[in-house]
Amino acid sequence: MKLTYLGHSCIFIESGEHRIIIDPFLTGNETASAKASDIKCDFILLTHGHDDHIGDTADIARANDATIVGNFEISEYFAAQGLKVHGMNPGGAHDFPFGRIKMTIAHHSSSLGTEKGRIYMGNPGGLLITIDGKTIYHAGDTALFLDMKLIGETSQIDVALLPIGDNFTMGIDDAVKACEFLKARQAVPIHYNTWPIIAADPHEFARKATAVGCDGKPLKPGESLEI
Repeated sequence: MKLTYLGHSCIFIESGEHRIIIDPFLTGNETASAKASDIKCDFILLTHGHDDHIGDTADIARANDATIVGNFEISEYFAAQGLKVHGMNPGGAHDFPFGRIKMTIAHHSSSLGTEKGRIYMGNPGGLLITIDGKTIYHAGDTALFLDMKLIGETSQIDVALLPIGDNFTMGIDDAVKACEFLKARQAVPIHYNTWPIIAADPHEFARKATAVGCDGKPLKPGESLEI
C-alpha cells in the first residue's frame, strides 16, 4: 500500500485496484502537489466539513463517479447535489471494497462557508482505515484528547496522520503526546505551513516523536510512504 501526502491534510492512498483520497483541499492550496483534475479515485474520505478539508470533493466525485464517505450531515449535503455518499458517525465502522473504516471522535469545530453564510456540517471525526492488514489513523483537525489511549489500545496503528500546526489544531508537543497515547508505529505530520498562522517545523516533530518511540516521517507534498 502506498500513501502520498498531497499537502495540508490531503492524503492519497493506493492499494491494488483502489484509489482513495482524504480531505482533498487542492484548489487554492499553494502547497498542494496535485490539481483536482489530476485525481483518479473511487472513494473520497472526509474528516469534517471545514472548507480546507471539503475542498474539491464535489468536482473530484463527479469526475470519477466516486463515493464520498463522511459523517451523516456531510453525506446529506453531498447527496443533495446528486453525488454518491456513505454516511457514518463517530463510533461506527463499515466494510468497504478496499477495507474497513471506523470513525473516531475528534475535538474541534466543523462548518462550511456558503453563499448563505456558514452552515453546520455535523460532528468532526477521525478515521481509522484498515487496508491490506495495515491501519492508518487520520486525526483530522483534532485537539489532543485522552481517549486517544483507547484508540491505541483497540487498534494497532501503523501510520498516524497528525496535525501539528497549532492555533486551529494540536501543536507539535501535543501531537507528540498523541503518538504516545496512540502507540503508533509511524507518524506523518499534516495541517501545517499552508499559511503563516499554522507554521510549524515537521522535523522538530519527527525528532520528538522518534524520541518517544514513534518513527516520525515528515513528507513533502508529493512524497510517498510505502506501508
